[in-house]
Amino acid sequence: MVSKAKLAIICATAVCGVGATLQASTPSLAQSGGASWYGPGFQGRRTANGERFNTHALTAAHRSLPFGSRVRVTNTSNGRSVVVRINDRGPFVGGRVIDLSQASARAIGISGVSKVRLSRL
Repeated sequence: MVSKAKLAIICATAVCGVGATLQASTPSLAQSGGASWYGPGFQGRRTANGERFNTHALTAAHRSLPFGSRVRVTNTSNGRSVVVRINDRGPFVGGRVIDLSQASARAIGISGVSKVRLSRL
């Protein structure tokens, strides 16, 4: 349940365009930026939504999308894409828009940081 205060902030963000290029009240998403991956050191730890992190699952961390959102991540350098489920928060490094599990990054050919395009499904 979203509180009235939180709903007002979401609506103000969507109308005024305050903050990131992602508008919280819009179901579609068009966002570009850096993507990185995280994996072995986090295996089995709790993600922000409470589940255990699995580096072999097609999951990702995003700063603001609701948990459970499905996002197509396309590597702009090779055109490969993967659909991931948002289950964690991050990235916490400037210029990056998403942190992928190791399996997700491998699926689109990312071994470090690459530019990607996100589209919410």
